[in-house]
Amino acid sequence: MPVNLKRRSLLSLKDYSREEILYLLDLSEDLKRKKRAGLKGNLLDGKNIVLLFEKASTRTRCAFEVAAYDEGAKVTFLTNSQMGKKESVEDTARVLGRYYDGIEFRGFKQETVEMLAKYSGVPVWNGLTDQYHPTQILADFLTVRESVNKPLNKVKFVFIGDARNNMGRSLMIGAAKLGMQFVGIAPAELLPDKELVDEMQKVAKESGASIEFTDDIALGVKEADVLYTDVWVSMGEEEQFAQRIKLLEKYRVDMSMLKQTGNNDVVFMHCLPAFHDTETSIGKEIQEKFGLQEMEVSDEVFRSRHSVVFDEAENRMHTIKAVMVATIGNV
Repeated sequence: MPVNLKRRSLLSLKDYSREEILYLLDLSEDLKRKKRAGLKGNLLDGKNIVLLFEKASTRTRCAFEVAAYDEGAKVTFLTNSQMGKKESVEDTARVLGRYYDGIEFRGFKQETVEMLAKYSGVPVWNGLTDQYHPTQILADFLTVRESVNKPLNKVKFVFIGDARNNMGRSLMIGAAKLGMQFVGIAPAELLPDKELVDEMQKVAKESGASIEFTDDIALGVKEADVLYTDVWVSMGEEEQFAQRIKLLEKYRVDMSMLKQTGNNDVVFMHCLPAFHDTETSIGKEIQEKFGLQEMEVSDEVFRSRHSVVFDEAENRMHTIKAVMVATIGNV
C-alpha cells in the first residue's frame, strides 16, 4: 500500500508505522542526493511555516530553516509569543493555523505539542519535548543506514547513559518499530518508565525487534554496531549535575568501551551538543566543580574515526526536509 503522510503531524514515532518511517528515510536519501547535486527544490513553494521555540537550539532551528528555504518555503522564527502567558495554547494554535501551513514546536511539555496539533488544523512537528525527539531519531537512523553495512533490522544499537530521557525513550521506540536489537545500558534509577517499555515490547514482538536494559557495560556493548550516548543532564535539570555525575561517570563512552564491543568498525553517535572537552562555559564550570574534563564521551572517541556525529547533525536537515515535504509538500 502506498504511503501517504499528507496533513499528518509528527508528535512521536509511536504514531508512525514501520513502513511510514522507512518511507521518510527513503525520501530523506532522495532529497539529500538532490541537494548535493545542487538542484534547487520547489516542493514547498508557497508554504509558510512557523518555528515555536521554548528551548535553545542550534541544529533544530537551522535544520528546519535551511530545509524549508531549500524547497521554497518561508519561515517565521517565534520565541516571544504570548502562548501560555496572555494567550492559551489552544487559542495560539487556532491563530497560527490560520496563518501557517505547518508548525514546529521545541519545548518542554509533550502536552503542548499535542494541543497545537489538536487545535491548529495544520501539521505540527515535534522538534523536541521532555518526552520525545522524533526528528532526531529519523536523522540517527538515516546515519546508521549510511554508516553500518547492515539492514536496520540486523543492527545492534546500544544506548548508554540516561535511558529515561527523551533520547533514550525515542531511540527505543524507533528501534522497536524497525525491528532492531536495542540495548539500554543505564543504572536502575535512570531507566524509562515500565509502561512505555511494556508497550514497546509488544511492538517488538510484531516487528522482530528485541529490547533489553542492563547495567552491565561489558555484556551490553558486546558485538554492538552502534554506541550512542547523550548528555547526562537535560535542559531544565541543571541543578542535578552532581547527582548525575555520581550515577553515570562509569558509563562514559571511551576507547575501552569501544574495544569491549569486539567490533573494530563500531560507530559512535551523539545527538549533540556533547561535553567532550572544556571548550564551553558549562564544560569549564564542570571542570572547576567536579574535576572532570569530559563527561558522557571522551574527547578521543568524539574525534575518532568511529564518530559520525557531524554526519548525524547534517542529516537532521535532510530528514526534517523529508517530514515537511511528506506532510505539507507539493507532491
